[in-house]
Amino acid sequence: MPWLVRDGMVLASVEVAGSRPARARGLLGRDGIDGALLLPSTRSVHTFGMRFAIDVAFCDADLQVLRVRTLRRNRLALPVRRARSVIETEADVMRHWELRPGDRLELRGDGPDGDEPVAGG
Repeated sequence: MPWLVRDGMVLASVEVAGSRPARARGLLGRDGIDGALLLPSTRSVHTFGMRFAIDVAFCDADLQVLRVRTLRRNRLALPVRRARSVIETEADVMRHWELRPGDRLELRGDGPDGDEPVAGG
């Protein structure tokens, strides 16, 4: 499982929802998440039917953060035009990370040498 990294610092382990069914399922049916979930090819998310509130970071193609929001249960986030992926965590995690628009993220750890960037950076 790759790691979510900002400025060389590991923020969390990250699951990648690489298929359309995995992106559609997202965090539905879970009671929480340790780490983060990356939803590639996503510009909008919702929390209808979810059991907990989430933090959402909308990112461009280079994993630069465009917008950060907290979504309570049963809410819909409007699409972010330039977003190409979304990162989800439990609510208040991104505040703890001090994640802000303009931050550049990358995925590390799934490369052949275990430290090669996977995306972003």
